Amino acid sequence: MIRLLSILIILSAITSCTKKAQKEEVIDSERLGQMLIVGFRGIEIDQKHPLVKDLKEFNLGGVILYDYDYELESFGRNTESQDQLLKLSSDLIANAPISPIIAVHHDGSFQSPLSSLYDDGDTLEEDFLQDSSSTVSYSRKYAQEFRVLSLNTNFNPRLDLQTPTTNAPNPEIISSNPEVVTQQAGYILDEYDKELLFSVPKYFPGYSSDYHPTDSTNDVTDVWTDDFLHPYRDLLSSDREIWGIMTAHSFNAHIDSVWPGTLSEKTITGLLRDSLGFEGVILSDDLQKPIITSKYSLETAIQQAINAGVDILVLGNNHTYDEQIAEKAIGIIQQLLREGKIEKERVEASLARIDSLKINVIEGLCSCMNF
Repeated sequence: MIRLLSILIILSAITSCTKKAQKEEVIDSERLGQMLIVGFRGIEIDQKHPLVKDLKEFNLGGVILYDYDYELESFGRNTESQDQLLKLSSDLIANAPISPIIAVHHDGSFQSPLSSLYDDGDTLEEDFLQDSSSTVSYSRKYAQEFRVLSLNTNFNPRLDLQTPTTNAPNPEIISSNPEVVTQQAGYILDEYDKELLFSVPKYFPGYSSDYHPTDSTNDVTDVWTDDFLHPYRDLLSSDREIWGIMTAHSFNAHIDSVWPGTLSEKTITGLLRDSLGFEGVILSDDLQKPIITSKYSLETAIQQAINAGVDILVLGNNHTYDEQIAEKAIGIIQQLLREGKIEKERVEASLARIDSLKINVIEGLCSCMNF
């Protein structure tokens, strides 16, 4: 009996040690949290809001704010007024251990998060991106508003080209002429650079201009040409500091016959890093868009994106809402690290790039609001 009891104790200890080893963090979760930008619902946060727990416990790299909620099909998700948005930004900064990215997609469309707060209306529809003076004027105005509202990151300008399959021009896309796109994007970046903001050109290597965020597919094989790379080549070969670039989920058999852009090592590491020489932070487009979720599990998307070369995973929590998405994503990354499906060195390289971005860009933008 005593012998049997001893054996059971030993087996229990072995099992306990095994479980502990299985759950051992290869990289601290608080470090991995810097690889995530997460969306949430609400125009305000308090200590009971699940996002506050994620900011504090997982040390999120940042958040993304929206006006329109695709799942609820309603406006006002995170924005109500200038005063409200300023209070929200300051609360986000106050609750984050490391200065957070506070991002929006403000590209001039009617669903841009700040559009409902300012009466641009007909002027925007008629003039924006159509000539240099209107582009400069509009971008100057909103670059200043970003600083006033303590928003530090704009996922813009969009460098996609108008494609021939589109029946009508997409007002969010500058032109079908890559030289015009490069010129106008430069004007936009100039104004945001004056305010020292973090601008993220998008979407590499390109969506077709008829792509909509609710679409479950976007195959650009028949419309994509090398012209799509022209604006990126020009920007990256200039003296301008480009700290980040956002990927596209589009499928392009010219580059990769298996994986869409964000999940393609040939696209992200092979083309953007190696061929074009980009050394900054690579951010995914929202991994919860139907174009990804209709084909891949969250685990597959995270594994492929990181192995492809993506540094920051954007989880917009907009098309589907999951309050535990940050915890799930970090748990998946830890598991992939333990199983050797992603390399520790690869993740550490991403974290080093993110650290540099935070120290050189984001920290200064947040410090003035940290009171």
